[in-house]
Amino acid sequence: MKQYVSAALLWAATLWLVGCSPAVNVEQRAGIDFSQYRTFAMADTEVQTKGTQRQVLTSPITQATIQQAIESEMAKRGITRTDGQPDFFVSTHLYVEDAERVVANPPGPSQLVNYPYLVRYRGVLIPVNYSYWYTPAYTSTRTETYQEGTMVLDIIDAKTNNLVWRGTIIDPLNDPARLGKQFAEAARDILDKFPVEKQ
Repeated sequence: MKQYVSAALLWAATLWLVGCSPAVNVEQRAGIDFSQYRTFAMADTEVQTKGTQRQVLTSPITQATIQQAIESEMAKRGITRTDGQPDFFVSTHLYVEDAERVVANPPGPSQLVNYPYLVRYRGVLIPVNYSYWYTPAYTSTRTETYQEGTMVLDIIDAKTNNLVWRGTIIDPLNDPARLGKQFAEAARDILDKFPVEKQ
């Protein structure tokens, strides 16, 4: 029974690690005072994809959901969206592509194993009935195909047109019906690394 519980806990821990937030990668131009930025505007991204197999995601509904998340996160930092001349532009690039990963097959069900053996005492063989619970270990793996989403969030200085900050996140897409919400969550995760603290 103890082995069964240990295997179940190991499996639960594996699922928990898979569910953890993905890593955010950040690039930042040196010497920029981000406290100067008080207003922003969303800029439409024109991405040239010639020579790449990556599928660029262009969905107005998804973009609207992402923009709401960005506006909310910026507001927490005292930065407001404007329709006039902004201090910086926010641009997003979204990609969806097929990917592969190797995963361990879950352990099989525990089995009761009978293991009879003999002992000798004063020249007499005595049969011993012994049984134990056995849970198969992770002995096999499989390759599975899944869809992976990439979000790139750019901050562009409106005066110089220089890219001053970029955050990137790559995450498996679990449900096509939730693309907007999942990318909105990705935008929030990226902006957690933005160098202007929440107020």
